[in-house]
Amino acid sequence: MRDRRLGRAELLYPCNTPQAPHIAPMAKRSLYQRLRRNAQVRLALFLLGVLLIVAAPVVGVLPGPGFIILFPVGLMLCLQNSAWAKRRYVRFKRSHPRYGERADRIMRRVSAARRRARAALESLDGD
Repeated sequence: MRDRRLGRAELLYPCNTPQAPHIAPMAKRSLYQRLRRNAQVRLALFLLGVLLIVAAPVVGVLPGPGFIILFPVGLMLCLQNSAWAKRRYVRFKRSHPRYGERADRIMRRVSAARRRARAALESLDGD
């Protein structure tokens, strides 16, 4: 029997009760994640990313950080919504690791941060 003092969150997510605090409730998907399931939306986001990548050099000549903002955002949209773009990006990173690492840092990719942390741990173990 449940304690009557439990709040609404505990009633909606029974796993997040004091008896099972280690199990986190499943979060609802965000609107962006739900929209990305649709193929037309993914194509539109990919095309928007391509448009931002193309517009970045044009905006880059204007004063301000336009290129530094538009290019990574466009690249992220392309990589999130196209398997073809991901394959091309991985191929680019293999042939030009220095530039690939810079692009990952600018985009703040989680995989790149994980790779840097793993490399730092391995360098500490090797010493």
